Amino acid sequence: MPIKHLTVFAALASALLLSGPLQARNLPTQTDQAIDTAFMARAGSSLLGQLPVFSPASALAQSVLPDTASLAADPGDLGDAAAIAASSDDVTELRKALLGVAMKLRDTRYVRGGRDPSTGFDCSGFVRYVFAHAVGMQLPRNSASQFLAGLKVNRADMQPGDLVFFHTRGRRNISHVGIYISNGRFIHSPSAGKSVEISSLSEAYWAKRFAGAKRPEAMAQVAADKG
Repeated sequence: MPIKHLTVFAALASALLLSGPLQARNLPTQTDQAIDTAFMARAGSSLLGQLPVFSPASALAQSVLPDTASLAADPGDLGDAAAIAASSDDVTELRKALLGVAMKLRDTRYVRGGRDPSTGFDCSGFVRYVFAHAVGMQLPRNSASQFLAGLKVNRADMQPGDLVFFHTRGRRNISHVGIYISNGRFIHSPSAGKSVEISSLSEAYWAKRFAGAKRPEAMAQVAADKG
């Protein structure tokens, strides 16, 4: 807007504020009113054109992203949230739902045979609970059966929500299971005296005992259908 128009606009606004009710001032002629109306219309259009555009869709998209800043107190949490957010385009809604439920159960204590957060979880009970409540999938009751029921996944092809298995009681039997997150990290209910936590496949203990990754058949079928 030209400077002289801004000056006129400001003067007009001041006059309206200081002059009091319309009854107490000399009303302008119809010609004056027409000129003022045209000027105000042009000025308003110009000002609106300079205002930033508000995009509800953009604001909503930003509001649902993980708040990684609030997790800064725990570097492990920050890394996991950032990894999930960064790979969100490659993660189906089903996988997001699994990780969402699993993360909410962190710090639930380990209890042998546990199947519910009110009492505690063992490793297979934790995995079974997450799949049942996140996506309605019923998995076998123990880690060995869960291993047999899944489809083999190469380590390089693991995706969030896949199951990772371990030999913790000798090399012959599957005895532990967790849910893969991303970047070599998984969430699980480890052992007595501990609680649901996030660990890394690169840690010496887990690296030595890693038995492989599996994808539950029902989950693999969903992925195949989408493909």
